[in-house]
Amino acid sequence: MELCPCNSGKAYAECCEVFISGKERAPTAEQLMRSRYTAYVKKEIDYILKTILPKQKKNIDKDGVRSWAEKTDWRRLEILGTEQGGPDDTEGTVDFIAHYREKNVACKHRELAKFKKVKKQWFYDDSEFPAQQQYVRQDPKVSRNDPCPCGSGKKYKKCCGR
Repeated sequence: MELCPCNSGKAYAECCEVFISGKERAPTAEQLMRSRYTAYVKKEIDYILKTILPKQKKNIDKDGVRSWAEKTDWRRLEILGTEQGGPDDTEGTVDFIAHYREKNVACKHRELAKFKKVKKQWFYDDSEFPAQQQYVRQDPKVSRNDPCPCGSGKKYKKCCGR
């Protein structure tokens, strides 16, 4: 049994394949998001393009989508949260991280993907990127020539800073 790349824990044949093959429509925005990620993994470019809101298709670089899907080693999808996007909604947002490797470097793509339902079918509409949160150090910074905070009496560089 091949597990679905969307990280649902289900078999691919029982999960995203039914949407990518066109047998069924994704019932929620999150399921469309999962199936679009899986389409990137499986290099199903037609499905990716078919599930974009028609008014947004003019903004899509088809060759860029194809190139990114083909040159990327997709590793894992992590859904951080959803807002609306259920079977009875007409709009929804999915906050996700796609983990991948490109040129043998581990990367993450985080996005707030926006979806709209038109005539009972979910489409990818647009996205935004969450604001980066600045890291704030809780402890004072220890320079290499400062006394080691462990209390040994040695310089940090000769003690815990090794």
